[in-house]
Parts: sequence; structure tokens; C-alpha cells
Amino acid sequence: MTTTTITNTGPLKGLRVLDLTRIMAGPVCTQLFGDLGADIIKIERAGAGDDTRKWGPPYVKDKANNDTAQSAYYLSANRNKRSLAIDIAKPSGTALIRQLLKHCDVLIENFKVGGLDKYDLSYDSLKAEFPGLVYCSITGFGQTGPYAAQAGYDYLAQGMGGSMAVTGEPDGQPMKVGYAISDIMCGMYASTAILAAIRHRDATGEGQNIDLALLDTQISCLANVGLNYLLSDQEAVRHGNQHPNIVPYQVFSTRDGYFILAVGNDAQFRKFCNFAGLDALADDPRFATNDKRVANRDTLIALIEQVTRQKPRSHWLDGLSALGVPTGPVNTVSEAFADPQVQHRDMRITMAYDGAASGSVDLIGNPIKMSQTPISYRHAPPLLGEHTDQVLEELLNMGQDERSKLRHQGVIG
Repeated sequence: MTTTTITNTGPLKGLRVLDLTRIMAGPVCTQLFGDLGADIIKIERAGAGDDTRKWGPPYVKDKANNDTAQSAYYLSANRNKRSLAIDIAKPSGTALIRQLLKHCDVLIENFKVGGLDKYDLSYDSLKAEFPGLVYCSITGFGQTGPYAAQAGYDYLAQGMGGSMAVTGEPDGQPMKVGYAISDIMCGMYASTAILAAIRHRDATGEGQNIDLALLDTQISCLANVGLNYLLSDQEAVRHGNQHPNIVPYQVFSTRDGYFILAVGNDAQFRKFCNFAGLDALADDPRFATNDKRVANRDTLIALIEQVTRQKPRSHWLDGLSALGVPTGPVNTVSEAFADPQVQHRDMRITMAYDGAASGSVDLIGNPIKMSQTPISYRHAPPLLGEHTDQVLEELLNMGQDERSKLRHQGVIG
């Protein structure tokens, strides 16, 4: 999908967020808000910017085919934002932040606990002056507890939160998810929490502080796996591509590749058995119900794999899908983007981008589809400080002479 959309059609139009985040969790949250129509003012350190700008390769190429300071990692979470380069370590930079806050509804930050205290930009420092401000802090371990002062990262959260212990082959190493799942889910939880706080603010005029942690988020993501442990007091184990509570629900080998079989109930199991020529298994007391199939997992899986290996992948995908038995391919990333369903849903978009030699950049689309207030793609991920002059003039009525003075002092970039 090529997008030239510039009209803000999102439901959060009129909401303004001061974004003091970097890396992934915070930027995921603010990108979502931007896609939904909010004005995101991304504050970056002059001369350096978001750390992820340099987390490559790959990078956007300029007209001379050289790497720019815009990595794919940075591009993934910074659409629909305006970048201001401000040095908040300077008193004049801190003063600018406070002036900008007069025009903002939300501040979101992911500094270490106490990291903004020295700039008088903590929630406690701001709440009296900005009583309606919704202030969201994202850290590795939260604002309280024995680990609060420690730096936290997605990888650590996956390991400490139990995810890696249940991911991977039973006889292999613990395995992390292949992307920053703790960061991304923390950003999702942050967006929900902020919207709830805005609802409260709109009803009462009262802002509040939101405390989110990567580790807490990862624990919440354990979901049924965590409840299995809490209910049974049995340690969770790795099942590889199998499901701990449903059988057969895993990857199976075929003559020319792999496919996913996701049987969710006994009726689907019977349909599968009929199609596979394994009718007797559906009536076998060892496999007739899901709890029995879980108890006799190894025996059943061996019998199924003897059959699935004899036919090509297309035989199982086409035949089972026609019967309403959940099944699907194991796609590579390129195959996923080439999938006709993914293409139909506009999950790959192209935006105009002055930072690229081609004049455009491909991005991942937003999955939210809204009938009356659709997502709008207004700003490609910004260059460092691209909107400094624009925003300072627009919100603070700051003239060129004053901006030039601050730029000379190294306060803005």
C-alpha cells in the first residue's frame, strides 16, 4: 500500500503527547497514539537522538548510497511523530520542556528510576504546576521494589519473567522470542493505561502517575501458562512447538516442508482423522477427548506424523482448510509480507521520506481498522530535530532570533 494520507482522521486528534522515550517500549506506545491521531512531540538529545537510530544495519540509504542515521529498528516505532532536538541537561532545555508541557496532555518517559529528578521533570516535580497531566513512566522493574534502581531490558524481562523457560525445544536451551515481545507488550499496556487515565482526567480534571515495568508485563503475558502453575503447583516445562493444554496443536512435517495443525476441539479432531485416514483414532479411548490426548500426547503425535510425512504440505493446507480444521503454513518473514491476506489488509505501507534516496520508505502498517475514525499516516519517522523550529514556533510562538540563540548555546539542535 502506498500512502499519501495527510489528513488526520484518528480518534485521538487534539491530544498532544510529550515523548521522552527511546528504544522500543515507549516508542511503540507513542507511535500507536500518533497513528490514532495524537500529536507526538518526540524529544531527542541534540547531536545523538534516539539510540536506535544507530541500531543497524540495515539503514536507509542516501542519494550517494551511504548509510544514514535512520536504522530499520528506529523506523519500526517512530512514525507519526515530530522530532525536537533539546538538551534537557541544560537549564534552558529543561525550561523549554516545561513550556511545552503547558500545551500537552501526556508525558511518557523511560529514564531509569529517578533519572528525571535532577532536571525537575519527575512527576512529583510537575504535578502541582500541571495537575491534569497524565505522566507515564516505563522502566525495567518499576518505581518500587528491590530491583527498581537496576536497568532493565527486554531480554532480561523475558528471562526473569518465565517466558524463556517455556520457549524452545524440551531438550534445548531456554529460548527468547525472536523480537522484543516484553518491550512491545509493555508499550501496549502503557497505551491502554494512558487512555484510561485520560478518561479519568476528562471526567475529574485530575491527572495521575502511571508506573509500568517490563518484568510486570512479561509476568502478565504468561497467561494460561502462569495459571497452570498457580493452579497445579507444577513447574511449567518447554513443549517446543506443542501446546501445553491442547493436542494436536503444533507443527507437523510433510513431504516437502512443515505446516501448523491447530485442533481446538473434539469435533475438529474427528474431521482431521477422517481426512487423514485415521478414523480409528477419533474413537480410540486414549484420544477421544482433549484431556486424554494431552495425557497420551507422545503416542498420538507419533501416529499422526507417520501420516503427515507421506503427503506434500499443500495437501494438508488445502484439504483441512476446506473442512474448517485450523491449519496454516510456517512462513518466512518475506513469505508473510507476500501473503495475499496480509497484502489485502495493508500491513505493508509506503510513505514519502526525504531521508531516503528513493524518496520513500516501506513501513509496517497499523493493524487497527476503524470504520469512522481510521488510522492516518501523516508523518514518516522524523529526522533528528526535523521539527524543532516548527514546533517551537507553533506552540511557544518562539521567533527565529530566539531559536538561533538557543541553537548557538547548544540547547536545541
